[in-house]
Amino acid sequence: MRISELSRASGVPTATIKFYLREGLLHSGQLTSATQAQYDQSHITRLRLIRALVGPARLSLATAKAVLDAVDRPPESPLELLGRASVALAGRSGVPEDAAARELVDQLGWQIESGTPALADLAAALQAIDEAQLQLIDGGVRRYAELIHQVAVDELSTVPTDTPESAVRQAVLGTVLIEPLLTALRRLALQDAAGRRFGPGR
Repeated sequence: MRISELSRASGVPTATIKFYLREGLLHSGQLTSATQAQYDQSHITRLRLIRALVGPARLSLATAKAVLDAVDRPPESPLELLGRASVALAGRSGVPEDAAARELVDQLGWQIESGTPALADLAAALQAIDEAQLQLIDGGVRRYAELIHQVAVDELSTVPTDTPESAVRQAVLGTVLIEPLLTALRRLALQDAAGRRFGPGR
């Protein structure tokens, strides 16, 4: 298909497709002349992934390119692929480890690579909770970890492994879009639980 047909099939404006081509986010089509190229289903699939990254996922072009680089140069295992995508999303890697955060994940028996950005996020959260002297639920952080780990296991069951594109799309969008969902549901659940415990007639 020509670029105009690719635009109609994907719903992406021609000017935007040309921009993605110039920036290296979208692979080139097969040249049929000096100014014409043919595109196929792989370009439609790629455009949908790009739009998902810079649209719903709200990633910058630089971060989207880093994620797409993981797709274009996939490692042997889906685990490493998801790890690369996660690092690209965080926008940083090789973060110095905090001893308390590392000790916690080790006690949980979680397999976490050194320098994982989320370890620094965990350390900051633990420090803030400690400084605020916040009382946690019975079981403390470990209880939260057990609950969220089950969510993670269930989420990973939805990640396809047939192609790098489909795996990254599900993993990345899941990371970016499910976290706000979990936050919203938690706040609504707290409101419901508070009403049941402290509302009229209680």
